[in-house]
Amino acid sequence: MFSIALGAYLPQFPQLVPNFEAQYEEFKKTLPDTIEIVDGGMVTTKEQSMAAGDKFRCADVDLVILQLLTYATSNNMLPAVRDLNVPVVLVNVQKKAQPDYKNTDIPTWLGDLYACGAVGEMVADLERAGKRHAVITGVVEGGDPEVQHELEEWCKAAQVHRRFRYTNIAQIGRPYPNMMDLYIDETNLYHRMGLFTKQFDWEKMWAIADNITDEAAIKAKAEDILNTFDIEGGNSIEKVWDMAKYVVAFEQWVKDEQLGLIASHYDGFAQGVAGKLDSMLIPAFSMLIKQHTACAVEGDMKVAMAMSILKTISGTGTLAEMYSIDFPEDICIIGHSGSGDFDISQAKKPTMKIVPVFHGKAGGGYLTQFYPPTGDVTYLGITQDKNGKFKFVVAEGVNQEGEIFTFGDTNMRTKFSIPCREFCNKWSEAGPTHHMAAAVGRHIDTILKVAKIMDVEVDIVCR
Repeated sequence: MFSIALGAYLPQFPQLVPNFEAQYEEFKKTLPDTIEIVDGGMVTTKEQSMAAGDKFRCADVDLVILQLLTYATSNNMLPAVRDLNVPVVLVNVQKKAQPDYKNTDIPTWLGDLYACGAVGEMVADLERAGKRHAVITGVVEGGDPEVQHELEEWCKAAQVHRRFRYTNIAQIGRPYPNMMDLYIDETNLYHRMGLFTKQFDWEKMWAIADNITDEAAIKAKAEDILNTFDIEGGNSIEKVWDMAKYVVAFEQWVKDEQLGLIASHYDGFAQGVAGKLDSMLIPAFSMLIKQHTACAVEGDMKVAMAMSILKTISGTGTLAEMYSIDFPEDICIIGHSGSGDFDISQAKKPTMKIVPVFHGKAGGGYLTQFYPPTGDVTYLGITQDKNGKFKFVVAEGVNQEGEIFTFGDTNMRTKFSIPCREFCNKWSEAGPTHHMAAAVGRHIDTILKVAKIMDVEVDIVCR
């Protein structure tokens, strides 16, 4: 971040300097402590702007926040951002809420009351430079919750960019056979989204827990699993001991490989050690999701990204797809089998049970069900166009009370602002994969900021 003012004003009105410096220092304190600020200082010349730009490039920033203190020419801004490929958020906050018209002199106007006429100039030049941008206008005096909310959303969105660039996605096996909507070009993924793929064969995964011998760590993880799930037939450490051993191994693997996302699918014979691991992958990966590692079934890397985005910006993010429609009640039934997010199960503690057959998949084993609360919900799908460019598909709705399926899959009863048949048509026509991610709350505004940072288009189905 940095701030700008017109250098010509400062010798004319020296009292502006301490005023601007104080405003800038106070503004920095309003940003959340979850971010690292790379401080370009108060800029009043092209040379200072160039120095700020050098600092920003060296730090590989995810976002630039620019406070406009008063009028300033655009040469104070452009050199700082010219060589960056991130959005510039122009913060146009006036110090005083209302002028004292009769008693306002020029330095008071320039220092305390200039809701910056330079914003249009800055945007015009950012447009000509091909830079992404946004504007926030507000006031300092008395506090401004709207400005604070916008800044916090931008910081959350920037954390998605940082997570994608500095963690990897694991692909174990390959996507579910013939689900061609899930297929992906990993090189294109890296170029467009900054996410690097590490590929793993199941043969390596079968041996992942062979060296885990720390019984205290296994016991602690077993207790964590029992605290996370209600298990059909009763909870006991012995029942989940092997599962806990694999979870310990997977947690270490995630750290060693610097993984933030995992997409996996097993299509083997589910016998021997392969069958043992496959039977407990769903709850094991659910434990990883609990620790903010997005884990998607059926090898869907795109929905793993959607889960990671929602988890990062909202604290919840679970896998879902269209299940059924209750036409008389105008309700969409949305959910999925497989690994889920403990943090979204706010209506009830997640449950786990053993089933003889995973529908449509090899083998059987532990199945988990999570229970999202009633109230606001956001859905995010990620797809690609014919040129390989990514697109977000989003919708907000409200989860309703009522009956859900009881065969072990996570389910939500969602009513949208449009009829369910219209939602199904519009969502499908947007061309997402058949999977989506779900989060508690309304997050389209933050997703739009993520999209601007990632340079991705957004199709809003309803809100």
